[in-house]
Amino acid sequence: MGTWNSRGLRGSTLEELINRTNDSYREKKLALIQKVPTPITPISIDKESRHITLAYFEQKSTVDYIGAVQGIPVCFDAKECRASTFPLQNIHPHQIAFMKEFEEQGGLAFIILSFTALNETYYLPFDAVYRFWQRMEDGGRKSFTYEEVDKSWQIRSHRDMLIHYLEQIQMDLERRD
Repeated sequence: MGTWNSRGLRGSTLEELINRTNDSYREKKLALIQKVPTPITPISIDKESRHITLAYFEQKSTVDYIGAVQGIPVCFDAKECRASTFPLQNIHPHQIAFMKEFEEQGGLAFIILSFTALNETYYLPFDAVYRFWQRMEDGGRKSFTYEEVDKSWQIRSHRDMLIHYLEQIQMDLERRD
């Protein structure tokens, strides 16, 4: 598979905010969302710090988070983007396939995307992600821009819920009815 190194920590700030939000959701009994661990095989370990310095992924991971919100199965991936253009190569084909199958089973799949330079975070429903993906597959752009993101899906903070995405899940469910 791939090799693990510091590149893999690019989304750690966003993931930390999501993890804290998920803790709040669990404490308030609003949702139970868990971070999906990525199985790795350590190759090299620094003897002094006991930190893994080189490892291989054992298998392709599906998405970053999976769980349930008030009885609705949800899965999502967390992505960060420094520029105003998001390269679709940051989403893997097996992730698209998993999210598509998850939705076909009645679940809700989405991406939480943080435009770090703008300090803005968005909920991207799977159908929007899939449209961008299909455009690329059909020979179009291999990315999408900040301008193409529907601004009504912006995620706000609320008290101890730093990435409060439940409001967007509600919007997503309402438009599907």
